Amino acid sequence: MATPLKRADGPQSVPALLHRNATQFANAPAYREKEYGIWQSWTWSQTRDEVEALALGLMELGINEGDFVAIIGRNRPYFYWAMMAAEMCGAVPVPLYQDANAEEMAYVMGHCGARFAIVGDQEQVDKVFEVQDGLTDFERMIYLDPRGLRKYDHAVLDQYSAVQEMGRTNRDKHIAELEARQAKLDYDSTGVMLYTSGTTGKPKGVVLSNRNVIETAKSSSEFDDLRQTDEILAYLPMAWVGDFIFSVGQALWTGFCTNCPESADTMHVDLREIGPTYYFAPPRVFETQLTNVMIRMEDASRMKKWLFDVFMAHARKVGPDILDGKSVSQWDRFKYKLGEAFIYGPLKNTLGFSRVRVGYTAGEAIGPEIFDFYRSLGINLKQLYGQTEATVFITAQPDGEVRSDTVGVTCPGVELKIADNGEVFYRSPGVFVEYYKNPESTADTKDADGWVATGDAGFIEESSGHLRIIDRAKDVGQMADGRLFAPKYVENKLKFFPNVLEVVVFGNGRDECTAFINIDLTAVGNWAERNNIGYASYQELARHPQVMDTIQSHVEDVNKSVAEDEMLSGCQIYRFVVLHKELDADDGELTRTRKVRRKIIEEKYDDIIAALYDGSKSVSTETEVTYEDGRKGSIKATLEVRDAKVVADVTKMAAE
Repeated sequence: MATPLKRADGPQSVPALLHRNATQFANAPAYREKEYGIWQSWTWSQTRDEVEALALGLMELGINEGDFVAIIGRNRPYFYWAMMAAEMCGAVPVPLYQDANAEEMAYVMGHCGARFAIVGDQEQVDKVFEVQDGLTDFERMIYLDPRGLRKYDHAVLDQYSAVQEMGRTNRDKHIAELEARQAKLDYDSTGVMLYTSGTTGKPKGVVLSNRNVIETAKSSSEFDDLRQTDEILAYLPMAWVGDFIFSVGQALWTGFCTNCPESADTMHVDLREIGPTYYFAPPRVFETQLTNVMIRMEDASRMKKWLFDVFMAHARKVGPDILDGKSVSQWDRFKYKLGEAFIYGPLKNTLGFSRVRVGYTAGEAIGPEIFDFYRSLGINLKQLYGQTEATVFITAQPDGEVRSDTVGVTCPGVELKIADNGEVFYRSPGVFVEYYKNPESTADTKDADGWVATGDAGFIEESSGHLRIIDRAKDVGQMADGRLFAPKYVENKLKFFPNVLEVVVFGNGRDECTAFINIDLTAVGNWAERNNIGYASYQELARHPQVMDTIQSHVEDVNKSVAEDEMLSGCQIYRFVVLHKELDADDGELTRTRKVRRKIIEEKYDDIIAALYDGSKSVSTETEVTYEDGRKGSIKATLEVRDAKVVADVTKMAAE
């Protein structure tokens, strides 16, 4: 039987939480944004006024209960307010990825039947106008930044500030109806609809209720003792469930302040200025920051580099134990304090992590070396496991139980079970309502008792109760001889190297594993600069003999590591190519959250895959690419196919 759902005590909707905060934390900062180099701030009381004015303006424009409102833009308080205002009107906010192309936007807006779109600037206006003829339900667009839009046809265009002013002017006309709509909202009302990344097909609209949002925000905030005085930096895509739960759900539940950077280019500077106490980033962000640190240390004086190496070696030895409150000798503590004064403190300040009290990473596995590096500095970095359908949280690591090889224990209110095939299932108050207009997929994913199939393979450690994820269940297969094939396990090991940006491993049903590799242009480019190696393009640098040799050494190091795992030793990489271009979401090779679309890659690069398996030493290929302005083109290249040393599989040899 399904677990009965309890009725909430207290606020039952996102707008109700906003009203509570405007009363309880009236003068406390709610949202900040940096614009033209200056931080602007809005209190909770001011935020409620801004949201209400927009909601009243939407009422004047004719928004109905049940309408869908597309939200398209970078992280700005105005867009968080737009999501709250839409729900206040009884409508459903649908945030989209701002870097999505027009066709991707057309699919989402057409699928949900969005009547309204609230967008950032001319670029987003142009993308919507490009596809509006195919959007039968679309009626009106509201824009934030007026630059470049003066001569546009404003028959279906309104400026954000003008809509708010319209709402204030017509307040008496609509306030009673707006309050009546708010009063109807309860735990079972839809709070938001978020689309999946679409790794295997078209994105699906995940309907999340107020129950999902509020219960998840409440339990996760209590789990990590989040406070009203905490600060976060909102820089991840607004269409991603993580940003919604952090910047809307938890922000409203706890009353902490959400800070929006001026732009992606100033994000690191803004991070340092804000000094968040609660921080989330996918592994790639932490990897990039560490790569930049190591690049800078390569250019440092011999004395500085020596000090860095000595104190970081000590930090790795005792830092995590000090962080977890374990026993450490007085001498080691004293030496660590010296390191804090000379190395760790300044480094954390440079990274913007001086005040981080709770930090999380998720989405992909993070390298143990990278994970331990940050914890050795005294940063309370932990791992969590979740998905859109769970309103993020499934498992998380409690303080004092932090490890690099697990994703933690079940979050409060979550139940876990492992199917016979190793697939992870969960049940919780955060479980989504349905996939919009897709009852078949809903039934395939969520059963009558509320258990949800994650699509991931893993197991629960008996001794600790921690969950370990092996790979995506659909990607786990068998080699030709029956041994386990888990590509993500090997890919993540290779991505731990700063020189490697992306990896795709092949081998399901085959005798051997092979791989595509993307170099990290920043890290490898810095190496080339230090060694006076000139290059004119990514392609030229990627095929440089020394770069190829370095990547080969990384592959062979990973093979040694993989060989130590008896269950996965068959996943060693025998041959590889360094691709001539970076895998790109605009080319359909990655999702907007940078997840690999394996099927598309296998079809698009079938000639290169064939060369990996037919013994060729090189392969000539031509690939279609999409430029930043949307134009299509192609690039030609001849790629070297490299062999890599593998470690003899003792188990296999004994069987033979």
